Amino acid sequence: MLIVMVVVIGGMMWWQSKKSKQQQQERQDFRRNLQPGTEVITIGQVIGKVVEVDEQYEEIVIDSEGSKMRFAFNAIAREYTRPAYVSDDEVDENGNPLSEDANESDDSQNTDDSAQVPVESALEQSETETATETKQQNSGESK
Repeated sequence: MLIVMVVVIGGMMWWQSKKSKQQQQERQDFRRNLQPGTEVITIGQVIGKVVEVDEQYEEIVIDSEGSKMRFAFNAIAREYTRPAYVSDDEVDENGNPLSEDANESDDSQNTDDSAQVPVESALEQSETETATETKQQNSGESK
């Protein structure tokens, strides 16, 4: 039983070590193959385009909105791809895209929403109407 556990733990350690070395090699290859014009993000979350690569000193210069900054290769986390932006008006509550027919029904729903009043205003109006009706009833009874 003890031998099986030792073999299993040893196998897990070897597998993780192999996986870690592979990931490290992939990162080094990515950093060494960087070319000017590539958009990258640093480990400090700075986003910019590669302007210059200095392989001798393992440094890279990126341009982030007009500011040029020099980083070591190790500071580059990954290539940056801007995430797609979808407005909440373009999807339903489940995140599915709305069809053209749904957009038209939303427009009619928006006009219905504009006719609605806040709850507080509705309560104040109903209290005012109730008080007015009560006064009218009282004045009608006293005649």
